[in-house]
Amino acid sequence: MKLLRSLARRVDLFDPEAVKGTIALLNVTEGRKEMLSCGYLCFSRQFNLCYTPPRYQRIEQLPFIPLETEIDQLIASMGKRWATYLQLLKETGVRPGEAWNLKWIHLDTERRTVTVTPEKNSKPRQFKLSTKLIAMLNQLPKRCDQVFGGGNYNDFARWYYMRRRLLAERLGNPRLRQISFKTFRHWKATTEYHRTRDILHVMQLLGHKNIRNTLVYTHLIGFQSDEYICKVAKDVNEATQLIEQGFDYVIEIDGMKLFRKRK
Repeated sequence: MKLLRSLARRVDLFDPEAVKGTIALLNVTEGRKEMLSCGYLCFSRQFNLCYTPPRYQRIEQLPFIPLETEIDQLIASMGKRWATYLQLLKETGVRPGEAWNLKWIHLDTERRTVTVTPEKNSKPRQFKLSTKLIAMLNQLPKRCDQVFGGGNYNDFARWYYMRRRLLAERLGNPRLRQISFKTFRHWKATTEYHRTRDILHVMQLLGHKNIRNTLVYTHLIGFQSDEYICKVAKDVNEATQLIEQGFDYVIEIDGMKLFRKRK
C-alpha cells in the first residue's frame, strides 16, 4: 500500500505505460524501482490491466558501518524512550521491529536478560543486557504491555530522523544522517564478528537461518592488525571485572588467568 500510494502521487495508476515511465525516471535505486514495479504488478492484476514489468538489475551494496562514538553521540542526544530503544538495538543487534514489539513479560531484570520474538522467519533469541540498559528500561513508564508504549511506529521513527538531522548539522558530521535503525544491527554484527572471528556465533546472534545472509559481515571492516591488550587476573573478582570489560579468557599459567581484548 505504501508503494502504491507513493506512485499514485505521481501518476494515474490506471495508466500502465505512464506508470512504467514514471518508475524508470525516478531518482532511486534499482532495488527500489523493482519493488515499485512488483507492487504495481499486483495492482494491475487485480484490476485486469495490461502491465509487463521491466527488469531491473539490483546493484549490491555493503551497509554503512558507523564508529561507536557516532552511535553513542546519537543515543546521548535522544529523549528517554528513543535513547533506550537505540541502546537496545546497539547491545543486541535485533531487528527494529523486534525491538519495537518487545513486551515487559519478555524482560527479566533480575537475570538481566531479554527474550526476543523473531521476525522474518528468524530464530528466537535471548540476550544478556548491561546494567546501564536495565537502568534505562526501569525508568520507562509501564502504561501498556509494550516496553516502548506502542503507538505509531512511523511517528516514532520520524522523530528520530529529525533529531538525527539536527545533531548531524550541529556536530558538522553528515555521516550521522546515514545511521538508520537497521544500521545498529549491521554495526553489532560486524563488531561482534571481528571480536570473535566466529561466523556461527554471529549467525546465532542475528537469528539467521541461512549463513549466506551472515557472511556479508565478515569483510565490512578491515582492521590493520590483530594486536591485543593482555591482562592477568589473580582471583575470581579480577577475572569477573576483566570479563565485564570485554576481555576474553585465554589460558591459565602458574595459577594466573590470562585475558585478552583486541585494541
